[in-house]
Amino acid sequence: MDTINEYIDQHKDRFINELIELLKIPSVSADSAFTQDVLDTAKAVKNALDKAGCDKTEICETPGYPVVYGEKIIDPKLPTVLVYGHYDVQPADPYNLWDSPPFEPTIKKTEAHPDGAIYARGACDDKGQMYMHVKALEYMTQTGNLPCNVKFMIEGEEEVGSENLGWFIERNHEKLKNDVILISDTGMIAKDVPSITTGLRGLSYVEVEVTGPNRDLHSGLYGGAVANPINILTKMISSLHDENNHITVPGFYDKVEELSAEERAQMAEAPFSLDAYKQALDIDDVYGETGYTTNERNSIRPTLDVNGIWGGYIGEGAKTVIPSKAYAKISMRLVPNQDWQEITELFKKHFESIAPNGVRVKVTPHHGGQGYVTPIDSLGYQAASKAYETTFEKTPIPQRSGGSIPIVSLFEKELKSKTILMGFGLDTDAIHSPNEHFGVWNYLKGIETIPWFYKYFTELND
Repeated sequence: MDTINEYIDQHKDRFINELIELLKIPSVSADSAFTQDVLDTAKAVKNALDKAGCDKTEICETPGYPVVYGEKIIDPKLPTVLVYGHYDVQPADPYNLWDSPPFEPTIKKTEAHPDGAIYARGACDDKGQMYMHVKALEYMTQTGNLPCNVKFMIEGEEEVGSENLGWFIERNHEKLKNDVILISDTGMIAKDVPSITTGLRGLSYVEVEVTGPNRDLHSGLYGGAVANPINILTKMISSLHDENNHITVPGFYDKVEELSAEERAQMAEAPFSLDAYKQALDIDDVYGETGYTTNERNSIRPTLDVNGIWGGYIGEGAKTVIPSKAYAKISMRLVPNQDWQEITELFKKHFESIAPNGVRVKVTPHHGGQGYVTPIDSLGYQAASKAYETTFEKTPIPQRSGGSIPIVSLFEKELKSKTILMGFGLDTDAIHSPNEHFGVWNYLKGIETIPWFYKYFTELND
């Protein structure tokens, strides 16, 4: 394994150029105008896996975009690592906010990336991070350093909700059988502060509708005599939190996991400046559930937030009406053990129950997903930690993410294996935004670190 840095030094220009070529293909899964580009990207990924040393690769059809599968089985008795990633990207709109064209990759030096960063849609999310695994496989096969079996499952619909991934997994349990799943679609705290994402929040997303009179009414003739749906809706929403910003839906916290003092202490080791946080957001103070720090509030605690609210007249000038209807979209981020369908039903029952006479309430669930946690005492986590320690010379910090990746809980349910999230992106990489980028240093560091995971995971399974 001592040869990994030599191998990267020898081939780094090619590694960068190959990624740039992949980033030139606009594989936007959300827009049918790019259908052929998405399919072309699947072929490019298959070809890359072939060249990296997979013995078997295929483009597997689904009802939507295909899944690219590859494998290198050196001994069925050895552990098997399943690598998941995605080759589709977010739309690049608005194009006018990009400093360089989103599908003409450009390398620029920045304060965060003095060694240069590749600016392009998909650079960090997830083509760059997915391709680290392809190049890590190349190193291991070319130098005889592959210690176990490896499989790849690279999909083309992650940015549109992985609609057909469940369909594919249900039909391919044996093909996808593994001992651990490895994903790089997250980030780390800083270049000099490695971290492993150990938890993801689940999600319940609903839309609520409050209906009062059968038509909009004159606020002078009817004001004070009938319920105003906007007034009622805002009161109902306000009642969903108490004075400590604790969510008031009955049963909401019944299955909330309380982290141990040890894990909370480890999380607290992450560098964090509250003043810098407030300054970056231009706010005077933070706000949230009593008894928890800012980093705990946005990662290990559940939340309920209004994402949009509307009703009545919002055009120019005045129109004095009591609206017939008012609406809001509400999302609830959930922690492990909270079932999103159960929470959705609890919310629906409670919200309907607090509606006063004079209005009708309708709650429409939209979508959701389960939360996920990787135990820090699992073999996969231990292997990842040792890998980071080897290449960063620092013990990584376990970090709970506030975001949601519903497919991770799907993997555990269907494939019965844990997922390890080894991300190498940074918060400043502008994923999903104009000027998305991925540091050249981060890209190469990922290629350097991943083979050590294979080595340690295999050793720990002896």
